[in-house]
Amino acid sequence: MPKKNLTGLEKAAIFLINLGPELSAQVLKQLPEADIERITYQIANTVAVDNEMKAQVIEEFVQLNEAQQFLLHGGIKYAKELLEKTLGASRAAEIIKKLTENSKIRPFSLVRKTDPRHLVNFISHEHPQAIALILSYLEPEQGSVVLSALPDEQQADIARRIALMERTAPEVVRQVESVLEQKLSSLVDQNFTSVGGVGTLVDILNRVDRGTEKTILETLEMEDRELAEEIRKRMFVFEDIIKLDDNSIRRVLREVDTKELALALKGASIEVADKVFKNMSQRAGEMLREDIEFLGPTRLRDVEEAQQRIVQVIRRLDESGEIIIGRGGEDAIIV
Repeated sequence: MPKKNLTGLEKAAIFLINLGPELSAQVLKQLPEADIERITYQIANTVAVDNEMKAQVIEEFVQLNEAQQFLLHGGIKYAKELLEKTLGASRAAEIIKKLTENSKIRPFSLVRKTDPRHLVNFISHEHPQAIALILSYLEPEQGSVVLSALPDEQQADIARRIALMERTAPEVVRQVESVLEQKLSSLVDQNFTSVGGVGTLVDILNRVDRGTEKTILETLEMEDRELAEEIRKRMFVFEDIIKLDDNSIRRVLREVDTKELALALKGASIEVADKVFKNMSQRAGEMLREDIEFLGPTRLRDVEEAQQRIVQVIRRLDESGEIIIGRGGEDAIIV
């Protein structure tokens, strides 16, 4: 039976419907707001999905996922051979093309398989922009090891370059790859891909030791105060309160005004609210709930500003050593 021609949006909607509300919600949380709106609108307008369409979408998802794993672990040639043996030449070519067009194949696959401690020796003498590009393609855990091992005078400069990087042209990626080819091996040469940015740097900094983080942020603050502030804001967000231990939560609550906390919790998740109420007395919790109810309709901007002020309190207490925000590296060890 011939397959029905579905748009990408229709496939996404059908797939999420099939996952069920709980799993679908977790997936949607990872998407940009614009995509969430488009997909939820499509879901709302999908009245019925027959078994044939469900099977078609799930089958394509499984095939694409398997193909992506083949690519990441064995390269294009290996993936193509496996897919041809499994699905035939025509379907294999179709899947490879789809992954390529969607930028699912990332350059530097071999570099990601290299021990980051050894990688430092290969790239430490490269141009800082080249190092920033390479770190942007590494997994955050690998990038944090390499960044921490680089000389202090290089760390902040490279961190800034990562944060300000947006899109890199294919020819630039190829040039960097060609240099590393002589040191490691042939690397994958693929599509125009978005890497770097503040988010990438935050992922890396969240995993380096506190000393490296402090050095980088202080240096960045002298060179680009706005960029440093943006990074600080994203290092710990209000929803991350659930990651704090109970003693730290109680210490934070002593520093926060109840009305400010009520405003911040107005737009918080159930998990965050439960974590806060768990560390309050019954009486204090009842008063806080009354304050939240008394607020009535509230502007989202006011809620976010209250949350950010509480985050600033948390970061201040963390910097003074009064509480601990769990990170990677040495800070993951608590004695």
